[in-house]
Amino acid sequence: MAVFHATMFYKPPFLLSLFLLVLFLPNLHITDAQVGVCNGRQGNNLPPSQEVVQLYNSNGIRRMRIYDPNPQDLQALRGSGIELILDVPNDKLESLANDVAAASKWVQDNVLNYNPDVKFRIIAVGNEVNPNNDAARFVPFVLPAMSKIYDAIASAGLKDQIKVSTATYSALVSNAFPPSQGSFDGASGTFMGPIINFLKNTNNPVLFNIYPYFARIGDPQNVPLPYALFTATGGFPQDGQNQYRNLFDALLDAAYSAVEKAGGPNVEIVVSESGWPSEGGNDASVENARTYYSNLINHVKGGSGSPKRPGKAIETYLFAMFDENRKPGDESEKHFGLFSPTKQPKYQLSFN
Repeated sequence: MAVFHATMFYKPPFLLSLFLLVLFLPNLHITDAQVGVCNGRQGNNLPPSQEVVQLYNSNGIRRMRIYDPNPQDLQALRGSGIELILDVPNDKLESLANDVAAASKWVQDNVLNYNPDVKFRIIAVGNEVNPNNDAARFVPFVLPAMSKIYDAIASAGLKDQIKVSTATYSALVSNAFPPSQGSFDGASGTFMGPIINFLKNTNNPVLFNIYPYFARIGDPQNVPLPYALFTATGGFPQDGQNQYRNLFDALLDAAYSAVEKAGGPNVEIVVSESGWPSEGGNDASVENARTYYSNLINHVKGGSGSPKRPGKAIETYLFAMFDENRKPGDESEKHFGLFSPTKQPKYQLSFN
């Protein structure tokens, strides 16, 4: 998860305006609304992999995202029944983009050697690569690496079972209010357009990390806390026939609009990260985080979808399983955990 901010001007409908500064499945058909949890490991006090898998299972968490092919994690997942998003880390993209054999070996070592004991769901080739910041150096390698990983998965006869995508985030979406005006512009458009075309042609989703928290702290004057926490009771923004009762849906539909304008009207979105910190920043509290996670789970499990995609389950991964004391960035980055490193829950949540 990168640090990024959004600005949203939220007014009564007759004065609506929204401007997002910096922040923010083709057809993986989602047939249920199970909620997953991201398993970040940037801490020196985290439980071993086998205990983590047991904690997932004991809490009914049936989907996990991990950010690198850690052998201990993959071994612990054997036979667990947990469905997995596995990331290709950004620092591996260049080597895979330029070498078919390297991509095939990566898939063999980290996927085929564990399949079907590990239930791979999606391979996320890169996370939050942005042509407008320091991650721009990875831009040339994302699509070629995706293509080679996809070819290796397809060669193994698994392209309908294991999807291949990349994880992006709301910082790449311009003109995000009203949500129907969302688009990938400039360098973001040049980067994302071919990726969306690839996903469309290969019947794969696009992954989006969506954080109302950062929108709120980026512009607290114009982004009411209740709107970010799903607790607003009125004054909802209107966009044509669609009414936006929470910021999560507005950010998600702005992303859908951008994907559609990039040529992927049937490309589905998986929300690959969303969360709220319990301390370390403005509006970061146990109570706010509990409210956000509880309401987000209920919202995506409820099956109502978003205004642009009503009645469509929103596959969503909460960030993250544990507080991570070595997470870079500001202090809040260390406090997104649903559990403490001692495996004690911070909140009473019903995941599935």
